[in-house]
Amino acid sequence: INISRLLAQVSYYFEAASQFSKEQREHLVFSVPCGNFGNITAGLIAKALGLKSRFVISCNANDTVPRYLKSGIWDPHETIATLSNAMDISRPNNWPRVEALCRMQNWSLKDLDYGRLTDAQTEETMKDLYARTGYIAEPHAAIAYQVLKDKLRPGEIGVFLGTAHPAKFKGDVDRILGTDISLPQALQSKVKMESKAVTMKPDYAVLKRYVLKECR
Repeated sequence: INISRLLAQVSYYFEAASQFSKEQREHLVFSVPCGNFGNITAGLIAKALGLKSRFVISCNANDTVPRYLKSGIWDPHETIATLSNAMDISRPNNWPRVEALCRMQNWSLKDLDYGRLTDAQTEETMKDLYARTGYIAEPHAAIAYQVLKDKLRPGEIGVFLGTAHPAKFKGDVDRILGTDISLPQALQSKVKMESKAVTMKPDYAVLKRYVLKECR
């Protein structure tokens, strides 16, 4: 996973923290929906840069990391298809980066809290959030919310992260909540765009020439 993607995500954490007062920022907890663990890697980079926060790993049925943190045994199972499909990864590529960051900063992996939800629990959380607050959560955000709710300690201020606009998961969201959500204007035009695929050799030099030629 290219580090440039993670560096961009680092800024999201500081942007979120900036919405709180200086005093509140001392007690932040980020609950991150985790699949390939890139987003939480970015969060830990932000922490290394000075962000004061605790982190909660929020997973679906693909719970390799929660089981590892509990038992100390790395035992990936076959990947299970779930509602939160961006998290359907049982062998996360970014996990070695998480461990490396913790070693470099002298952080204990035990400081990472964690939790998991089944699809049934995810649906119930989505319904509960919508009924109580009117907030439409896509499945990944719903998992992050519920795990945060379960793990938040007295005096802490929680922030739960989502994966995308609920419209990206319109079929499941509408089925579960009985809604008919619309695509944001910015996305409506993209739906009509022509898909483009290019076949090329799996060679870096070939890719580089193509990018330099086409992406000016």
